[in-house]
Amino acid sequence: MFNIKLHGGKTMDVEESSFWHTTSHIMAQAVKRLYPDAKLAIGPSIENGFYYDFDIEKPFSDEDLAKIEEEMKKIVKEDYELERFELPREEALKLMKEKGEPYKVELINDLPEGEVISFYKQGDFVDLCKGPHIPSTGAVKAIKLLSVAGAYWRGNEKNKMLQRIYGVSFPKSSDLEAHLALLEEAKQRDHRKIGKDLELFFTDPLVGAGLPMYLPKGATIRRILERYIQDKELALGYWHVYTPDLANVSLYKTSGHWDHYKDDMFPMMKMENEELVLRPMNCPHHMLVYRHKLRSYRDLPIKIGELAHDFRYEASGSVCGLERVRQMCQNDAHLFVRPDQIKEEVGKVIDLIFEVYIKDFGFSRDSFKFRLSLRDKANKEKYIDNDEMWETAENQLREILKEMKIDFYEAEGEAAFYGPKIDIQIKSALGHDVTIPTCQLDFALPERFDLSYIGEDGEQHRPVVIHRAILGSSDRFISFLIEETKGHFPVWLAPTQVKILPIGENQVEYAKSVMTELIKENVRVELDDREEKIGYKIREAQLEKVPYMLILGQKEVDAKSVGVRSSKDGDLGAMGLEEFIKKLEDEIVNKK
Repeated sequence: MFNIKLHGGKTMDVEESSFWHTTSHIMAQAVKRLYPDAKLAIGPSIENGFYYDFDIEKPFSDEDLAKIEEEMKKIVKEDYELERFELPREEALKLMKEKGEPYKVELINDLPEGEVISFYKQGDFVDLCKGPHIPSTGAVKAIKLLSVAGAYWRGNEKNKMLQRIYGVSFPKSSDLEAHLALLEEAKQRDHRKIGKDLELFFTDPLVGAGLPMYLPKGATIRRILERYIQDKELALGYWHVYTPDLANVSLYKTSGHWDHYKDDMFPMMKMENEELVLRPMNCPHHMLVYRHKLRSYRDLPIKIGELAHDFRYEASGSVCGLERVRQMCQNDAHLFVRPDQIKEEVGKVIDLIFEVYIKDFGFSRDSFKFRLSLRDKANKEKYIDNDEMWETAENQLREILKEMKIDFYEAEGEAAFYGPKIDIQIKSALGHDVTIPTCQLDFALPERFDLSYIGEDGEQHRPVVIHRAILGSSDRFISFLIEETKGHFPVWLAPTQVKILPIGENQVEYAKSVMTELIKENVRVELDDREEKIGYKIREAQLEKVPYMLILGQKEVDAKSVGVRSSKDGDLGAMGLEEFIKKLEDEIVNKK
């Protein structure tokens, strides 16, 4: 919410979206003044600002953005009121045709019969728009145009490529300055930049968009993370399985994913008498793992986990480094439980999430928000149609959160198609709410796959499935960690934990013996024995964000010690090698 000043010194609170929507109109008016031949497309507010799409013969340059920004400031000073008016369809079409705006004509033609067609006017500028807007342009005190990019009309690659200008605005200059500082911080934390600088991963068009390749250091981080979470699960009685990346289409028709998810799946492959698809998730396979033999009530809960490759048909424009990919490695599991075990097992999942994120990764409890994601009752097509199942599942998750004394809020329309879920949102270093761990309750898939167990009464009963993800996908979790730490990984996770830096050639042999001892202790260590000055070696190790450097001069050789330097705390002085190894082991074991 922004507080803006009006005529006469009065103030009012307005939604950020209305403020930014108005600024997009100011930008469109400025562009039309400077480039009268530009055609207007759409200009909405977005999460952190606004954009407007233009059809213009010559792409906008940085110099053009500066001119547009100056013209926008003039429009702000002119302080036009935003006036709303409505027109019948034919008059609306006539107005936009007279103004030479073919994209607006197309939008009007696509509006359903009977829909109100509204416009907003500011000075001599008129735009087709539903609104809402702030009262006048004069309230926009600080503007910054950030970038320009290509964007297909209506997001369809078969349509014309337009020029999209992104920007942001605020009621006060100080707010803009703070926002730009946050954007600069986001640039410094961008996992794609850090991933390149630290040689963790890369992409190549010969492989394809959204298909990153892990380099040795990135692969080390991923391997440690995956072993870490599997060890946690094994200690809690999970069974790990391997299931195929391909499956018959009939599997997803049985599960319901084909009806609700097929647009996000890769195209079907026909082979002989089979129709196969790359799997987008693991749950249908795990239903069959459970079903392959008779189960007793004594066997439950059965916890089936897998680090599995899943495939999502993401548009090439939406893929982003490791954060959004077309092939991901999912750390999820499915818990098959009796109805009387739901409360206890959901509680254990939440306890595991706290252990991982708070104890081992150091997030504060205050950084967590719990969201109970429910179905949208009005949207029957999006969800499995079973009112009784939904009411039961939603009420059970609600009761569990209340009994655990966990504050939460509810969000309609955020459930999975087969059941409600608890989404745990974590406040990131940049202030964003990031959803990674989830816990979902499912009465639908056990029914669809006809799952059962023999109860104490000797009769068949239906289990309930708890879907849960702790790290989510390995890829997305690594991108999150990179941005949280700026690449300064904790010692237990760092791809190189120690770098040995002999000062000169006379210390190289001793450095090799130190390296041998560290390798025996399973320390990930590198030796930099190049003929370079020690200051240069230290700077390089700092840039590589190695947690510890061992500086070895003749004094250390004679004393059989090591000069320890921390990338975080600086020079720690000389230590015996055994003492340093104990320090290192303590940090690794306790995940400090």
